[in-house]
Amino acid sequence: MKTKERISIVDSIVKWKNYHKPFCAYVYDLIELTNHVKNLKGSLPPQCELFYAMKANPDQNILKTIAPYIDGFEIASLGEMKKLNHLSIPKPKVLSGPVKTDETLKEAILNEVDIIHVESAWELERILFLTEQFQKEARIALRINLQATISGARLIMAGKPTQFGIDEREVGQLIQIAQQHPLVELVGFHFHSVSNNLDAEAHCTFVSHCLKKVAQWERENNLHVSYINVGGGVGIHYEKDDKPFDWELFTFRLKEVLHHEAKETWKVIFELGRYMVAKCGYYASEVIDIKENHGEHFVLIRGGSHHLRLPAAWKMSHPFQVISIDDWSYSLKRPFLMRKSVTIAGELCTPNDVLVRNIFCEQVRVGDIILFKMAGAYAWTISHHDFLSHEHPEFFYIQ
Repeated sequence: MKTKERISIVDSIVKWKNYHKPFCAYVYDLIELTNHVKNLKGSLPPQCELFYAMKANPDQNILKTIAPYIDGFEIASLGEMKKLNHLSIPKPKVLSGPVKTDETLKEAILNEVDIIHVESAWELERILFLTEQFQKEARIALRINLQATISGARLIMAGKPTQFGIDEREVGQLIQIAQQHPLVELVGFHFHSVSNNLDAEAHCTFVSHCLKKVAQWERENNLHVSYINVGGGVGIHYEKDDKPFDWELFTFRLKEVLHHEAKETWKVIFELGRYMVAKCGYYASEVIDIKENHGEHFVLIRGGSHHLRLPAAWKMSHPFQVISIDDWSYSLKRPFLMRKSVTIAGELCTPNDVLVRNIFCEQVRVGDIILFKMAGAYAWTISHHDFLSHEHPEFFYIQ
């Protein structure tokens, strides 16, 4: 379908609203997603591979849409593994996560997960035990908590004490243990260190640092590395003052970094999640009430943070627009606001259920729809759906 012939997100929601009252739904634009993923894959240097971090959004229609254009999936649980197996998507899978049960490791080994990211010495011991028990080989990469990381990211998982990865100072010891076991092949390293980073230059510096570390460990331990996973962490600019991540600059600088730091035998993996799917998703919720309290104007919607947890949980205002709905079925006067700063809150019985804080709004009325943009990642599945047992949103797809 040509772009000019497509029905817009807004027109689609206006149409769907007539059949779902009060309206509350996720809308995924799978055409937009396809074009975006193609662009991401095509812009990476040939030495790089693009994996999808499934934790960002495991919606099966999203998984099936992106599968033809990516190199594999990063999964972080037995449940995610089963979802992919159920869809029969023939792409490599790598397994992450700070807590892997024996059942998870067993299924990863027996179902031939391509690579297991090892988080600790004890996890490595259990993998060695299970490979012997089942006489099955396993390919592993050590997840490293580096001494240095990217500054300025929203969440940081390395460069400080966290539950993630192996302390950089212990790497040599674990390399030696893995090298002594005939059923385990140590293929490389995993460096997922940050989340929602917006600084392209800093991200390139981080990749360069990772590659230098791998070269050092190869040299010191007589290793032959083929796999270097530098994680995801590329961010989305939720707030108006944020500068978007400059992907074009990043890929340009990345080519220079690879030319100077990477061996030809290395594959450099990017496991993008938020940056891959956030912009294809929208959360739309009907305005149920408008009120003023202690001088602040509140717009209350049929929905909230139990549907759309991030970035509200970071105390950030989610980008939005108002979709005007002219239909008004009441004989009563319609509540409205004109040219006011508004706080948009949800239906939960907690003052923390706030999606937008004091942002200027030209006009909003009860019965209008608030459309939250960039809601395709860490939204529905990360949210506390069943708090207060409110009805779940609908799900619609543009494809």
